[in-house]
Amino acid sequence: MSDLLFPWISPSPAPRAGWFELETFQPAFGLANPHAQTLWDAVRPDGRGVQFQRERIDTPDGDFLDMDIARVRGFDLGDDSPVVMLLHGLEGSARRPYALEAYRHLARQGIRAVGMNYRSCSGEMNRTARLYHAGETEDVAIAHDWLDRRFPGVPKGMIGVSLGGNVLLKYLGERREELGIRLRAAVAISPPFDLAMGSASADVGSARRYLPGFMRSLKAKVQAREALLDGQIDIPRTLAAQTMREFDEACTAPLFGFADADDYYARCSSRRFLAGVRTPTLVLRAEDDPLIPAADIPYDLIALNPALTSGITQRGGHVGWVEGRPFAHRRWAERQAARFLAACLFSVQ
Repeated sequence: MSDLLFPWISPSPAPRAGWFELETFQPAFGLANPHAQTLWDAVRPDGRGVQFQRERIDTPDGDFLDMDIARVRGFDLGDDSPVVMLLHGLEGSARRPYALEAYRHLARQGIRAVGMNYRSCSGEMNRTARLYHAGETEDVAIAHDWLDRRFPGVPKGMIGVSLGGNVLLKYLGERREELGIRLRAAVAISPPFDLAMGSASADVGSARRYLPGFMRSLKAKVQAREALLDGQIDIPRTLAAQTMREFDEACTAPLFGFADADDYYARCSSRRFLAGVRTPTLVLRAEDDPLIPAADIPYDLIALNPALTSGITQRGGHVGWVEGRPFAHRRWAERQAARFLAACLFSVQ
């Protein structure tokens, strides 16, 4: 109870790793509870000052990816400014509140930003049966190629949030040699490391309160594309799914060629790719994340890889880290991400 009433009693420490030092995170008064941290965006979204220019990428399989180039009011960044691409979370988009906050902090550091919308997440349903999942890096590679062509000759970075954090870490580990000259830095915010553990956690306890919203959105997309999905997945079983594992077993696994949900989780969990990451990467996770159990955090693997900077705090919820005074709240994680990326992207190499 004292944590809720007096959050300054036990603030999260400022972890240090190598050359970069994180600022101390202290939950805002009254928001020490991890669910309050996690749900803050839904209660107090802030879309001020960000406008978008949308550009569409045609994919080799006849589909498309929508990219949102962010313009932050008050910051006229030149063509020589670095660029960062953001990968959003499950059933999110490039215009979620956390993404807008990231774009604002990046602009303050002199960095331009682009948000990638996964298939079906840009507000317009995609053309093919293919959707996305926590290990879908082929579309990230397509978007990265576009980023190189669209913004040539400048340093580039990436941010991955939640599911997008898992995708990002997998991408970095898979393509470590190639990315050495194409990507200067990355930040993973609230990434799951063990998808099986995360799926099991989402189906029980307090984490289950977040599940219905995700399931409604995912099932609505399946219903909207029944004609395309018929014969590729078990549609009745998918629509009857009550847990993420049941949905992944019926839909995600067969649609993407995995043997079953366990095969999907095993092959796509980011922890198996951490050792291969060579791009300087900041990893931000809160131990009180209500959606992902702290037991999935591979402290040892993170510590063993000099390319990874650990930003693991005691508090912060899931993509939360809300700090500051009442009516003057700030977002800690997005600020740390922008600081880290600026330190890397503006460094002389």
